[in-house]
Amino acid sequence: MTETPVLPTVWRPRVTRIVAYITAGVIMLALIVLAVVVAPQFKLFDRILIVVFGAFVAWVLHMLARCRVAADESGLTVVNAFRTRTFEWPEVLDVTMSEGEPWPTLDLADGTSMSAMGINGTEKALAARQLTELKTLLHTRGEAPDPT
Repeated sequence: MTETPVLPTVWRPRVTRIVAYITAGVIMLALIVLAVVVAPQFKLFDRILIVVFGAFVAWVLHMLARCRVAADESGLTVVNAFRTRTFEWPEVLDVTMSEGEPWPTLDLADGTSMSAMGINGTEKALAARQLTELKTLLHTRGEAPDPT
């Protein structure tokens, strides 16, 4: 096993955040410029809708970029694109991520599972390190001590 990470710790993808925020900025800039220089047959309302559409796309990209998995003394907080859930350590039984999966899956004590989009499989080395750290924490924090 690897060394247990110091709590609190946060795992989040790097490339996904960079690409999402750069893309959001480019889209907003392009649509603002388009709204300013668009042909005169477009009215003010149409121009405003162009900018609002750009803001909506930027918001969706922000929601994808904010994904993370945070661990502290009390448990895990999983922030996915449109949902945030907090788990105590014993609630999370295991975490798995097979080759080619976009993000790991948390196996929960209630029999369900949940994706953890904060660890991105496309960043292979970073994802492997983050997954190992999370597994180590689940092993040390989530399991009951052996009765001796």
